[in-house]
Amino acid sequence: MSEAPHREVLVTGIGLVSSLGEGLDQHWSALTAEGGPRPVVDTERFAPYPVHPIVELDFNQQIPKRGDQRQMEPWQRIGTYAAGLALDNAGIKDMPAVLERTDMIVAAGGGERDVEVDSAVLTDLLSTNDAGRLLNERLSSDLRPTLFLAQLPNLLAGNISIVHKVTGSSRTFMGEEAAGIDAVRTAHARVASGQSEICLVGGSYNAERLDMLLLFELGRYLWRDDWLPVWDRLARGSGMITGSMGAFLVLESPGHAEARGATAVARLDAVVSDRCTRGPGAAADTARRQLEMMRSRLGAGRTAVFSGATGAEPATSEERSYLTDVLAGDGGMLVRAPASLIGHGLEAQFPALVSLAALTASRGKLYPATDSTGLETGSDESVDQILVNLWGHWRGEGMALVSRAG
Repeated sequence: MSEAPHREVLVTGIGLVSSLGEGLDQHWSALTAEGGPRPVVDTERFAPYPVHPIVELDFNQQIPKRGDQRQMEPWQRIGTYAAGLALDNAGIKDMPAVLERTDMIVAAGGGERDVEVDSAVLTDLLSTNDAGRLLNERLSSDLRPTLFLAQLPNLLAGNISIVHKVTGSSRTFMGEEAAGIDAVRTAHARVASGQSEICLVGGSYNAERLDMLLLFELGRYLWRDDWLPVWDRLARGSGMITGSMGAFLVLESPGHAEARGATAVARLDAVVSDRCTRGPGAAADTARRQLEMMRSRLGAGRTAVFSGATGAEPATSEERSYLTDVLAGDGGMLVRAPASLIGHGLEAQFPALVSLAALTASRGKLYPATDSTGLETGSDESVDQILVNLWGHWRGEGMALVSRAG
């Protein structure tokens, strides 16, 4: 767990796509809709597992070449689209001199399984007495090298570079929620320390895929009922609802932003990350240490907490206790769990939470609560800072502090 030398880091661009919409205005409209925010949930396609599907996107708007679109899997298209939105929002989409100096850090998982091939192999294995020989034969004949290469996580960074001409340094992090946390932490540290003047950072996730739902179901992580907010699920069991999303931020030094006349959406004050054993109380102890590292950055204004709680146990119950015991007595911080509305997006979750925090800080008020358990309170409350707290469903703990710019 570490913190970079501090120089102010501005968020000058955000590209966010999820089940709630595309871009900042659509997300804010959905979050502050009359009667309170309402999730978009698909309960039919993957029953009994609900998912938050990606909003319908016209990929031509950010990926104009159909050939580029065809060679990308859905998670790559979502990420490349969100990255383009962030560059547009930052005002550098058509500035080659800036793009060639823009560093890029991406958090991504592997590509999708070929479900038809997997099903055929498993079916054949049921009718053979020599499973090893059959498996070797099918793997050598059915799996193509191009299929494997298309699944590499750094292909998302490559596609962003090709499509959007972002040609500074490039790094890719892989490893579920921790990858997203460390991607943002590294980008912040580079700008804060002077190693980078401008950086594009984020990730993407496609939740609408059978292979990942199978993986999480085998670990007993999924919710198998009608939609409920994260905290409400604890009374009826546990489980996460995954969500398709892409989230990218442009982080920039004040001097670089001023030189090109950019206006900041928000300020990213600090990011810390860690990985504990997840024994009883271990994640809460980690969060307490991370909060102490944030103390000097907490201002006099109202601070809210965006929890990355997934609904999966035992992490969600432990985090609820931590939020109640620690943060309730810390100036009465107001809590929100955005996963109730956009779902859980693994590598993309931390960039998405930071994006929503920056959006909220820029508007200066909190969106209405969604749960009925009493943890989330207040509506239309004024806020100056957002503390993002994410514990991965299995491993990885991170925290970020986002403030209103200026």
